[in-house]
Amino acid sequence: MRVLALASQGSVSAKPAASLRIGEVARRTGLPVKTIRYYCDEGLLQPRARSEAGYRLFDEENLAELTIIRSLRAIDVSISELAKILEVRRAGVCNCSVLKDSIAAKMESINLRIDELAASKDELARLLASWQDCGGLKPDR
Repeated sequence: MRVLALASQGSVSAKPAASLRIGEVARRTGLPVKTIRYYCDEGLLQPRARSEAGYRLFDEENLAELTIIRSLRAIDVSISELAKILEVRRAGVCNCSVLKDSIAAKMESINLRIDELAASKDELARLLASWQDCGGLKPDR
C-alpha cells in the first residue's frame, strides 16, 4: 500500500520514457508503418527520441496525437490544418477555436457536397425515367 501511495505522489517519473518503436505504435494504433513515417516526415508527429540504432522512439503522448490525427484525417482535415491544431496543442494553448473553425469549415464543405450529390441523384433519376419510357423492354420487378 505504501508503494502505491509513493507512486501516486510522483516518485515515479510522470512522463513515460520514449520506448515504443514504430512497429509497436503501428500495432497499437492500427495505422500502417508507412503512414506513421509520413506523419513524422510532414512534421505532424514528433518522435520523442531515437535509439542508438537510429530507430524512431515514441511514447504515450505520441499515441494520443496519432488518435487526434487519425480522427481529424477521417473527416478530411488537411495536413496543414492538422499541423496548426497540433502546434497549438503542444504549446499548451486551448485549441478549441482552431478545432471548431476546422470542423465548421469541413461541415460546410460536406453540406456543399451533399447538395451536389443530391442534384446528381435527381439528374440520374430523370435520365433513368426517360430511358425506361423510350420504348424498350422494361425490367420485371
